[in-house]
Amino acid sequence: MVAHKEFATAGKQPGLQVWRIENMDLKPVPKNLYGNFYTGDAYLLLHTTPAPSHSIHMWLGDECSQDESGAAAIFSTQLDDFLGGGPVQYREVQNNESVTFLGYFKSGVKYKKGGVASGFHHVEINEANVKRLLHVKGRRAIRATEVDFSWTSFNKGDCFIVDLGKDIYQWSGSECNRFEKLKASEVAIDIRDNERNGRAKLHMVDEGAEPQEIINALGPKTAIAPATADDEQVDKSNRNKGALYMISDATGSMKTSVVAQSSPFKQAMLSADECYILDNGVDKNVFVWKGPNANAEERKSAMKVAQDFIKSKNYSSKTQIQVLPAGGETTLFKQFFSDWKDKDQTTGPTKVYTVGKIAQVKQIPFDASTLHSNKAMAAQHNMVDDGSGKVQIWRVEGGARVPVDPASYGQFFGGDCYLILYTYKQGSREQHIIYTWQGLKSTQDELAASAFLTVQLDDSMGGAPVQVRVTQGQEPPHLMSLFKGKPMIIHTGGTSRKGGQSQAAGTRLFHVRTSSAKATRAVEVKPSASNLNTNDVFVLKTPDSLFVWRGTGASGEEGDAAKHVVTFLGGKPTDVAEGKEPAGFWAALGGKAEYQTSKALQKVVKPPRLFGCSNKTGRLVVEEVPGEFTQSDLATDDVMLLDTWDQIFLWVGKDANEVEKTGAPKIAKEYVDSDPSGRRGISITTIKQGAEPPTFTGWFQAWDSNMWDTDPLERIRARF
Repeated sequence: MVAHKEFATAGKQPGLQVWRIENMDLKPVPKNLYGNFYTGDAYLLLHTTPAPSHSIHMWLGDECSQDESGAAAIFSTQLDDFLGGGPVQYREVQNNESVTFLGYFKSGVKYKKGGVASGFHHVEINEANVKRLLHVKGRRAIRATEVDFSWTSFNKGDCFIVDLGKDIYQWSGSECNRFEKLKASEVAIDIRDNERNGRAKLHMVDEGAEPQEIINALGPKTAIAPATADDEQVDKSNRNKGALYMISDATGSMKTSVVAQSSPFKQAMLSADECYILDNGVDKNVFVWKGPNANAEERKSAMKVAQDFIKSKNYSSKTQIQVLPAGGETTLFKQFFSDWKDKDQTTGPTKVYTVGKIAQVKQIPFDASTLHSNKAMAAQHNMVDDGSGKVQIWRVEGGARVPVDPASYGQFFGGDCYLILYTYKQGSREQHIIYTWQGLKSTQDELAASAFLTVQLDDSMGGAPVQVRVTQGQEPPHLMSLFKGKPMIIHTGGTSRKGGQSQAAGTRLFHVRTSSAKATRAVEVKPSASNLNTNDVFVLKTPDSLFVWRGTGASGEEGDAAKHVVTFLGGKPTDVAEGKEPAGFWAALGGKAEYQTSKALQKVVKPPRLFGCSNKTGRLVVEEVPGEFTQSDLATDDVMLLDTWDQIFLWVGKDANEVEKTGAPKIAKEYVDSDPSGRRGISITTIKQGAEPPTFTGWFQAWDSNMWDTDPLERIRARF
């Protein structure tokens, strides 16, 4: 079979690729529309890690046709075959997506009305006459669904986005809480920055204070409906036991036979010569495991066999399906086995080695110089070129733009905002991008000034540049490419302090970590031994010494990045291996102290998982935080559960209520006792916001004990 032309670029670079099924064919979705799904359509998504490993997701809208659904399944199978049978395949259904899928879209997913078959076309990103209403739900997994453009769609308990094209209004019901407002704001900002390329104005509106523009658009205001209970399915963390079946086509048709009626299972039950179904359908999860030596027909039919199995069991059509190759098993699958061991462990938090077909896929380095010349891939990675164009950077100081010395490009202060103007040639024409970088510790005045100065710069260039707002830690690949392979270095302090520029301390400590997306950042943290982490590299500068401390689980990329940090700090470094520290090293950090020594960050076998325990919906529910979590995912009005496999942490936010405080420990115990792997008796540690030990904070890069000194909602308002 000849491979589809779209597969020519599939999986060649780390990141996400999205296609929509149009007229039974694949059509690429522009990068700035990732996370937008039409409810009448089907989509194919491919996520590639730097390892590399691949995940294929077939997404089906509630109103997509059977033909489109079938085409998506065929393309999913063809793409899996093209990539050597190594990817994990997921079947995703609207409103019931896997946590893995939702993790790709940290600003949430948006469901839009219509689809190809209905003749509905995409809204142009700069169209002035847009009129749509989005209903935003969720505290961890954020979903924004297009609803009827009418007051009857509103309710007091949720947030809504009234999108009028040039003006976007975030409307908050009188009974919705601060964290929900915060998440809805992220959706609104994402629409402005990605769908409108920064050319829209955001407004925050509370129920009862609607401006005339909203009244004009929606008509005379009618009574707002009361808050509705959250009807989304609660993540039960696979509390129900699974059953294991073997698949065989020995009789000429696919049959299943019981291997074990209930978990936990033993890994030895899986023969390399067979395929298996792990049935946890009552919790809307069915898995197919493909033995590396199973016959080709069984392996290629895996998705169809699982769909037939769901029908035979009368399970919900919303049931998630994961098709897994040997060596590519997901956490959810492996937790059903009491003795799961991977053949190859990781050598660091970003170097993943797997077995079988995945390991045979040759990794192609992320090379912007070739990436930008391929238009399809450039769109998917937002790589307009290789980053070799002209770069100008200004820092926001006193409400004005002050040029930054080119020698320090790539270095930022977390307490400041910056404007980065990038100019490149497209043919004979000059093109421009304005990146507005906003530090996590920048003041509201600076945030407002950076937005104003961006508009001013854009206007001075005739409104031609593309505007991209960037929050510290969320930098896109193209922005990172402007620093010529060097890590991004983020200093503490900034210019908007009393007395001007904050002075560098005599002793400084930089935390160097490479993310799973291969982005390396060196972030300055408080010089304390408790901030060390066995999985990372740290650079310690004192008035008379310079140390590069390498944790036992650190990666080569982090070691290389530390050399750049050393270059700007100056001095001859002393390399220090964990466990062999000289006395002067500990003295500079104020003495030895407990720090994060768990090497679990190195493992992909049992990666950490973060859950929120909340009764904001009227009952106590548990929901997993999708994707790579950060400190900002800790909701101060909830109790959070962090599962690091050999330990459970319960983090109690200062605004959590009594129901959450008393109910969360029971949930934690049930979570452990009901684990299908048979895990029981591990310790559960309860900690309070503001008193977190290093064994907890070490799971987060550059933990900031002062993060909650300023109201997160007020900070995000300033980004409007």
